[in-house]
Amino acid sequence: MTVNRQPGRKESHSKRRLEISFMVVLAALLLAGLICGGGAIALHTVKPTVTPMGTLSTAVVTVVAAPTNTPLPIPELMFTSTPTVAPVAGDGIGIGMYVQILGTGGDGLRLRSGAGMSYDPIFLGMEAEVFEVMDGPREGDGYMWWFLKAPYDPNRKGWARSDYLSVVSTSQNP
Repeated sequence: MTVNRQPGRKESHSKRRLEISFMVVLAALLLAGLICGGGAIALHTVKPTVTPMGTLSTAVVTVVAAPTNTPLPIPELMFTSTPTVAPVAGDGIGIGMYVQILGTGGDGLRLRSGAGMSYDPIFLGMEAEVFEVMDGPREGDGYMWWFLKAPYDPNRKGWARSDYLSVVSTSQNP
């Protein structure tokens, strides 16, 4: 059995389907356009606010002093006299006196780590250089030795032979 269909009806149904599909797509595009356009308009109408210069807050810097040592009370000093006088050798040199290097012919004098020629030289004292006598006398290798320290540099100290030393007078005569 054959069913007789009307050719116009099939066309009409298919045409109608095409129109509905076209309208759905058009509606979807219109809706998407409205959403995007509305968002763009909203973004375009919202403008950032600019704060005038007079209303800006000013930064405040607080300077804190660095810590310092706490001063300690100064103890009272009691001065006592020394009951004995430091020994003075036959050449007139004694502890606490000032001596000068002399007689090296400008070559200078090697101050050593100990009282004797076998000890290592520490530094070279120059001709006419002045030192304070800190210790001695000690005998070593047949010579008398004194421990000297430069009054201007506490690192310049060592043992020196007495035959190249001369006492410096500290008294001031008019």
